[in-house]
Amino acid sequence: MLKVSVTRMTMHVKASFKVTGSVLNDTVEAEMLGAETRLELDSPDPSDRVAKVVRNAERGCFVMQALLRPVPVMGQTLLNGRVLPSTTDPS
Repeated sequence: MLKVSVTRMTMHVKASFKVTGSVLNDTVEAEMLGAETRLELDSPDPSDRVAKVVRNAERGCFVMQALLRPVPVMGQTLLNGRVLPSTTDPS
């Protein structure tokens, strides 16, 4: 859309997690501690135009936006057609 040429692109993503509790005791809890990204680009176009593409891509990324601005998550599990109680089930 912005007519910016990218000749090479590499994305590095590092995510940090922590798990506590016990599966056997039904107390396991996972937590995402953070994420780091490094985008490497080669382009013959001016840096301000390339930066505009990157800004638009980041603002248009559903995953990045969900991490930056958390949204409600509701989950439901069915076992043999019946609802199985879950910690993410609001009922």
